[in-house]
Amino acid sequence: MSESALPNSIEETQELLASGSYVADRSLATVLHLALKMGRPLFLEGEAGVGKTEIAKVLSQALGRPLVRLQCYEGLDISTAVYEWNYAAQMLEIRVSEASGETDKKALAESIYSPSFLIRRPVLQALESGENGAPIFLIDELDRTDEAFEAFLLEVLADNQVTIPELGTIKADEPPITIITTNRTREIHDALKRRCLYHWLDYPDAARELEIVRNKRPQASEELARSVVAFVQRLRAEENLFKAPGVAETLDWATALTELNEVALDPEMVSDTLGALLKYQEDIDRIKGSKARELVDQVRQQVAEEMRAEKGLTQPVF
Repeated sequence: MSESALPNSIEETQELLASGSYVADRSLATVLHLALKMGRPLFLEGEAGVGKTEIAKVLSQALGRPLVRLQCYEGLDISTAVYEWNYAAQMLEIRVSEASGETDKKALAESIYSPSFLIRRPVLQALESGENGAPIFLIDELDRTDEAFEAFLLEVLADNQVTIPELGTIKADEPPITIITTNRTREIHDALKRRCLYHWLDYPDAARELEIVRNKRPQASEELARSVVAFVQRLRAEENLFKAPGVAETLDWATALTELNEVALDPEMVSDTLGALLKYQEDIDRIKGSKARELVDQVRQQVAEEMRAEKGLTQPVF
């Protein structure tokens, strides 16, 4: 498979993601494969930090195509997301025309509203194909925008085109590979979802998260990688946290502990580094100290038993 060619099977899609150190389960690889084959946008929903945005980055790298990212936020409008006119250049063109004595106002109007005066923002950039094909178009955190902008995106997602009143309709020669992400802070309208293939990206299970840590943080010792994953998995399953840590936080914590030359979890060091894992003070206060010590003891027991079992030993661990 050439760099810019799309994968021909679910297995090739998994391999494509794996080439960028992205560990995907079969369900994600399946819906991504279908989105690529059908030319449909992929709508990814899930908690923050589970790897939604990373999929677009890996696709860009693996396929050798540019990544066009539209970072959404409250108040995002067409002039920021799609296009705007270069008013300074237009005013200069008008003054030059007046100074030269040109009086044809219709010709002047057509001149200043030509593509050369158009500033292309991410949506328009995504409709332009390059040497390796259409770009990867990432619409990140769509739930941060308002419903008016959602309505505008319907034309882009359904027909891969944008209508500019002064120029007409600009249509993509080849549809971009569109990835839409949302953290589900609000519901997205059904009309937009119907134009996409949908996938909920959940927290990974322990085995897949350990594989992610091994791939992304190979400098971490095996015991540390296992312990970090086991600790995070227990936090998500057992603790009533305001915000459970995502995969991104797991990797950050593994990096922090490695930078401190830790090869295993230590209760005191866990309490001192919780800021790399948890992002709310209430959660840190709930875990640090005696609770961290209790969790570390449980994790040590679990990891020791797992590593002994893999070596073929069955004696109990004390």
